[in-house]
Amino acid sequence: MNSYLIDASVYIFRYYFALPPNWESRSGYSTEAVYGFTNFLLDMLTRQPGYIACAFDESLGSCFRNEIYPDYKCGRALPDEALAFQLAACREMAEVLGIASFSSERYEADDILATLTRKLHRHNPVVVSRDKDLGQLLARGAVSLWDFANDRHLDGEGVREKFGVRPEQIPDYLALVGDTSDDIPGIPGVGPKTAARLLEAFDTIEMLLEQLDTLATMPIRGAKGLVARIEEYEEQLHLAKRLTSLEERVPLDIKLADLRPQPVDVYLARSLAEEFGIGGLSKKIERTLAGVDGELT
Repeated sequence: MNSYLIDASVYIFRYYFALPPNWESRSGYSTEAVYGFTNFLLDMLTRQPGYIACAFDESLGSCFRNEIYPDYKCGRALPDEALAFQLAACREMAEVLGIASFSSERYEADDILATLTRKLHRHNPVVVSRDKDLGQLLARGAVSLWDFANDRHLDGEGVREKFGVRPEQIPDYLALVGDTSDDIPGIPGVGPKTAARLLEAFDTIEMLLEQLDTLATMPIRGAKGLVARIEEYEEQLHLAKRLTSLEERVPLDIKLADLRPQPVDVYLARSLAEEFGIGGLSKKIERTLAGVDGELT
């Protein structure tokens, strides 16, 4: 039985930037992202998932990470009115198609996905995303990260091959090298290869900090200088790991049954599609939902 946990924003933005503005809602907003995302969700539903859910982001600037590091994601601008309309419309379409949808002003979509992974760990969840931060979920019950657009699955061994570290070491790895997409600084002079070598030797940044004397004697070019930099940026390292570690206990107040595809009012789904100017998907909506387990009305 397939279980899919969808990183919604990744795909909404993909379609927002990739598709031409050929669709328009009755209220006058462009809806190319709504078209692309809805089509994507229908493709997911044709796979007859036993469990499926979407996580949406609405915590930009209000996330708990901003409380401990105000510059977190400071380089990202809030969506304008037109994009905000499409983001909300995408969630409406997910919900009308019977897909459980979650968001939080305090927690990010990644934290919600971590929480859902913990909830579904016995049901082999696949996390549908291409976000490297989510690689750590492969150590928490997810069986793979699926980049749907490129149809590529990444498992634990794939993470090791790509980054040189185990899935559970992804937060440590990002703390060392930094994550420019989230405005998290790394240790100057520590690149991916050095970070992987350090974590191979010391497992975590906590163990690395406890055994810096050992690092100084290792056959690593500039080892003594590296020790000095790590000592200088020790506080930053601890902070960065807090930022890159996903919270898996977001208070969602859900039952396992809530993550199953829910009964769908096909007329309402088609009507909403018409409202958003994507009525061309109406036949696919009807055809797809007719093949989905559950009660249709």
